[in-house]
Amino acid sequence: MPDQDRIVAIGLLTQRDIFALGHDLSRVYPIDEMPCFGSLLCAIDDADRAFHRDRDARQLANPVPHGATSRA
Repeated sequence: MPDQDRIVAIGLLTQRDIFALGHDLSRVYPIDEMPCFGSLLCAIDDADRAFHRDRDARQLANPVPHGATSRA
């Protein structure tokens, strides 16, 4: 997915929040109700934990020699 199309944030904002953020928001999709928002946040948290778990496992399997730098 190209960087300009990548989702970088999901949030539940009030109209006041949107006004305060002003032009810093490139796109806002208003919704009347979001009963599944909690499930969406849980799915994001699960994916984030899996990413970090996999990254940590790769780092343990391929340790960086002492004195070398790593770009994780």
